Amino acid sequence: MLSRIDHIGVAVADLDGAIALYEGALGMALVHRETVPEQGVEAVLIDVGDGHVELLAPLADDTPVGKFLAKKGPGLHHVAYAVEDIEATLAELSEAGVELIDSVPRVGIRDSRVAFLHPRSTGAVLTEIVEPAHGH
Repeated sequence: MLSRIDHIGVAVADLDGAIALYEGALGMALVHRETVPEQGVEAVLIDVGDGHVELLAPLADDTPVGKFLAKKGPGLHHVAYAVEDIEATLAELSEAGVELIDSVPRVGIRDSRVAFLHPRSTGAVLTEIVEPAHGH
């Protein structure tokens, strides 16, 4: 059902500082930067192997990532798994009793289609499933 880890989402207060860390000290390549107003974030993708680290900075304090930072501070925000068919996967997960935050996929970074699963039913880890856009 889940084919691979697509990305690890990391909440940051200072996006440029975090980019400097990953590009400079860790030697990883920034491949994409985008503002996703629907999710209230500015996000970057940094390549590592076949996957990415996604750095997320909130556009405002009252956004999901803004609230996360206020409550927990910077750090691991979510783990995202790639899937071939997001609708079929959501149906299977729902049937298996997993609580969905998104029962209908929404648009994510780089024109992917994404949905989140509630941490209550995923071992306290916010989990995202991603159907990448073709070519990504």
